[in-house]
Amino acid sequence: MFTPFDDASGDPAIHGFLHAPAKSSGDSIALTHGAGGNCQAKILVEMSDALAAAGFSVLRFDLPFRAARPFGPPRPGSADRDREGLRRAAAVLKRKSPGRVFLGGHSYGGRQASMLLAEDPDTADGLLLLSYPLHPPNKPSELRTKHFRSLGKPAFFVHGTRDPFATADELQSAVALISAPHRVMEVDGAAHDLLSKKSASGLPARIVHEFQTFLASL
Repeated sequence: MFTPFDDASGDPAIHGFLHAPAKSSGDSIALTHGAGGNCQAKILVEMSDALAAAGFSVLRFDLPFRAARPFGPPRPGSADRDREGLRRAAAVLKRKSPGRVFLGGHSYGGRQASMLLAEDPDTADGLLLLSYPLHPPNKPSELRTKHFRSLGKPAFFVHGTRDPFATADELQSAVALISAPHRVMEVDGAAHDLLSKKSASGLPARIVHEFQTFLASL
């Protein structure tokens, strides 16, 4: 069950949906989208439902670049403001939740979340990164890992083995740069959207189970 959520008390404003668990664990997560989507993306809706079923309060929201215009990728120079949107979302959840606060996102949204925590580790307690865009398709030398060595909070990656933004081996090599606890969950045969295969039924619940197992190991 989810309800529309709007908070214009700060800048940038936060617009999205709040998934409230039937039985709360006290933990919460802000979850956002990739460069080509919005918070209505199938992967985000299904992940938010699965996280809420496991006891998380979930804020599924649009990044500022998407709030500014309904279509198209982020414009050059918008990433700083998108990270401020993530910071604001985490702050909103801290006011509402007594437990840990996590940041999560699909592709671009996850990348910005990881960059924010590398810059400011006090923003949240860890990361759930869905299809991290390690490099542009067919450009494996253009790695987006500069901030990995500065990442000091736990990071859980979910990666499809047919994702053109990284091979499984490339991602495993890249996350070795992270000194904080981390794990990669590989989804056999999945592409960048993770849910394109018929066999993806039940995948969000499996991701949440593995994410919780990872957190319990810390």
